[in-house]
Amino acid sequence: MDLWIIATLGAAAAQTLRFALQKRLKGTGLTSAGATFARFVWSAPLAAGVALAWAQASGQAIPAMSARFWAFALTGGLAQILATVCVMALFSLRNFAVGLTLKNTEVLLTVPIGLVLLGEGVALAGAIAIGLGFLGVILLSDPPGGSAGALWRRVLNPAAALGLAAGALFAISAVGYRGASLALGSGDAALRAATTLAVVTAFQTVAMTPWLALREPGQIGAVLRDWRVAGLVGLTSMIGSLGWFLAFTLQNAAYVRALGQVELIFGIGVTALVFREPIRARELAGMALLGAGALGLILFV
Repeated sequence: MDLWIIATLGAAAAQTLRFALQKRLKGTGLTSAGATFARFVWSAPLAAGVALAWAQASGQAIPAMSARFWAFALTGGLAQILATVCVMALFSLRNFAVGLTLKNTEVLLTVPIGLVLLGEGVALAGAIAIGLGFLGVILLSDPPGGSAGALWRRVLNPAAALGLAAGALFAISAVGYRGASLALGSGDAALRAATTLAVVTAFQTVAMTPWLALREPGQIGAVLRDWRVAGLVGLTSMIGSLGWFLAFTLQNAAYVRALGQVELIFGIGVTALVFREPIRARELAGMALLGAGALGLILFV
């Protein structure tokens, strides 16, 4: 089995656990931004330690960072902050598995963004798979309470808007991280992935700290006080992100995100077993269509 596949599967599992922990953390009184900050502030030092440890163990130097690297890395980091805030807000509107599924529109949106920014496109079969996945998004956009009402009310609702916004922003971050890793001129795939991750998480922590201090006072202290759950969020975030970054370094971001749809299965398990939240038949159908579209990308492109 190719390394990028192993890295993606591990990242998807860690990311599902991290989202579950973040949802529980938000339930303690943290805002969406506070729960997002918990992810970065605890994972940043871990990511830096991994990069330095791997460089020393493998006898490599930390790669030089060009202007192209910084442009991709900072764009990806900012997009990920905004995307994670959208996901945290989304969890207040829909159940856990549906929230993850709407967020996973990123796999569909990564294709055009990757084509524009990196020149990495897909074939006709990929376009068909994207259309199939979009049908799943339409089903998932239906608000709780039935299908009554006009189509625009079923599609244009806060949950759908947040999910699609998160998907677009995560797609930008995925392409940005692949572009940043490829822009590093030296080092093996693992070192380039770890270096990119360390830089990005440090930037995200620095960027969010003054924002929270000024706009949401008390949130930083709350994150630090609840260090047991927040620390686990940081640890699972670092493990998951390292897997994603390694996979992005090795393979087209669209294919990585397509395979990453296995987190839908993990999400359903968390929804049923941990949060005891019901999943409607319509939502299951939407998940199936979106998953089929993602699978089509990996099988037929």
